[in-house]
Amino acid sequence: MTGCSDACPQVPAPADLAHFAAMTDLDAGNRTPEPAAWGIAPGYWDISGQWRAVPEPTVSAILSAMGASPPGPPAGAPLMTLSQYGPWPDLPPGRLALEGGGIIEIASDPGQHPAELPLGYHLLDRADSGPSLTVAVCPPRCPAPPPGRTWGWSAQMYAARSRASWGIGDFADLRRLVQWASRDGAGFVLVNPLHAPAPGPVPEPSPYFPSSRCFLNPLYLRVEEVPGATDLASVGGLAEKARALNTERLIDRAGVWGYKSQALEALFAEFERAGGDPGFEAYVSERGRVLDGYTTFCALAEIHGVPWHDWPDQFRRPGTPAVAAFAATPEGLTRKRYHAWLQWLCELQLALVDQAQGAGIVCDIAVGVDGGGADAWLWQDTFALGMRVGAPPDDFNTAGQDWGLPPWDPWKLRAASYAPYIEMLRAVMRAARGVRVDHVMGLFRLFWVPLGCTPADGAYVYYVWQDMVGLLRLEAWRSGTYIVGEDLGTVEDYVREVLASSGVLSYKLFWFEPRPPHEWAVQALGAVTTHDLPTVAGVWTCSDVEAQRQIGVRVNEEASSALRRRLAEWTSSLGDRPVAEVTEAIYARLAEAPCALLAAVLDDAAGSRERPNMPGTIDEWPNWCIALPAPIEDIEQSELATAIARRLNGH
Repeated sequence: MTGCSDACPQVPAPADLAHFAAMTDLDAGNRTPEPAAWGIAPGYWDISGQWRAVPEPTVSAILSAMGASPPGPPAGAPLMTLSQYGPWPDLPPGRLALEGGGIIEIASDPGQHPAELPLGYHLLDRADSGPSLTVAVCPPRCPAPPPGRTWGWSAQMYAARSRASWGIGDFADLRRLVQWASRDGAGFVLVNPLHAPAPGPVPEPSPYFPSSRCFLNPLYLRVEEVPGATDLASVGGLAEKARALNTERLIDRAGVWGYKSQALEALFAEFERAGGDPGFEAYVSERGRVLDGYTTFCALAEIHGVPWHDWPDQFRRPGTPAVAAFAATPEGLTRKRYHAWLQWLCELQLALVDQAQGAGIVCDIAVGVDGGGADAWLWQDTFALGMRVGAPPDDFNTAGQDWGLPPWDPWKLRAASYAPYIEMLRAVMRAARGVRVDHVMGLFRLFWVPLGCTPADGAYVYYVWQDMVGLLRLEAWRSGTYIVGEDLGTVEDYVREVLASSGVLSYKLFWFEPRPPHEWAVQALGAVTTHDLPTVAGVWTCSDVEAQRQIGVRVNEEASSALRRRLAEWTSSLGDRPVAEVTEAIYARLAEAPCALLAAVLDDAAGSRERPNMPGTIDEWPNWCIALPAPIEDIEQSELATAIARRLNGH
């Protein structure tokens, strides 16, 4: 069961706080918080169609993590989202100072409101002398993708190594991939999240477990393209050692960063001795307080490690006098400047990718952040740190999932005017022509799992989706970015309706869709598989199932067999047909889809049998560490990659 019918006894998504209030007794005499008022669903329909009531201890734990008090969350909020064309019955009267200049008088009578408001963030000086209110006026839809049908490659950037790589795919490799894709007729390259991990000698491998979604991963820097690298003799020797890591199939991030950081530290010292660069100073000024907070975290983490919960008490909050004093020391200033310089370099190299004559990039947004990382330290008051985001059990993950990420508290995020959410959207959209929102259902509700519990004990918590989706539309409009929503799994019907009306593209997968590709929706991205699911070769050779058995993962034999049967039937393949032919055949079927975007997975073009990530595992599988089996120069010239491109071009 992938959706929820109108008859489901489930808490609907909140229209606003008044909706919650209407669902529960908000009498002043209440002594305990009402779960419904705080957006906690009493249960959910599982994948088999059974209703699962939420255990009472889970409800109590969630209320505690929220700091909930009776009867419900505060009614006011410092930011209000509105549609560009109204209606605006709740807009208080006053003087609306427009972001672009000018004043609009807002009358007390809704019938006298203007027919349209300009898009943007405006400040309302209320006539009732109440606190000023930020009014975010949002467009009805996100920008559309390029007209017609466009196809592109989907790649795990770290895995797409060239012979020039230092053991890991980098921004220069991505630029090459974008240019190659364009020559083959592709219009985009979809990449994994490029978010920043916590600093340290052993970088976090998962791109979906970042320290910050507001900044980029310096591990992806091409050292030779850093200003001054050609003049530094040591770079050549380090490059030779680092390229030797390309001979290993598994990516050694610690080894890669050991060589890269040694070169980058030396280049930064030369950069400072030369007096810096005006472009760098402009970047620091532009990114402002968020960059300052991020670099302060990085400098402290170099001394005290991660998570920040283990730091000395005086450093656990960003606004303490001790943090300010440290940031002003020569060591603090130098290390903050170094981490800002790394981010500047990342932005410069990523901008070169976007400026290259070729396809644009579609960047992925991870669903959350490491609770011990930079964003959770900087905006810790907006997180429910005693909770983790996950997913209930389903056919592919029979035990459910705990992703280890603390969720945003919907009410504290709202009280903070959605500042961390807006900053994150702007950061990811800076160099992207499109954005894929991982687990887009998280804009509506997230599955919270209390620390120490299993996913079977989790519960759904709702967010004010009008704000979350409205701000997504507004930021996409400001940056000219189209949006793809990864809506795989259990999705309530109204969620897809809201996303579709907002111009967000849905996600259609061959592995999941019961209907043939020619019946798929136009407003969608169509693909065969994703990073969490088996490759075509993995299914056809049964190596994916065998790998799960070998590492002790519980295998859903029926679902796995059904996948292979579907692959055989839809490609008219007998059991001994070569993998390359089956792969070409399935992409020929994908080409029948009318979807606005079609994605070919680079792992399939390389004939890889291993999936990048095995959900539900930690150390049993080398998650996010498996490089493609050949350098991208060879894949680019391969018969299979050429055949896939030909099929998706309609030939």
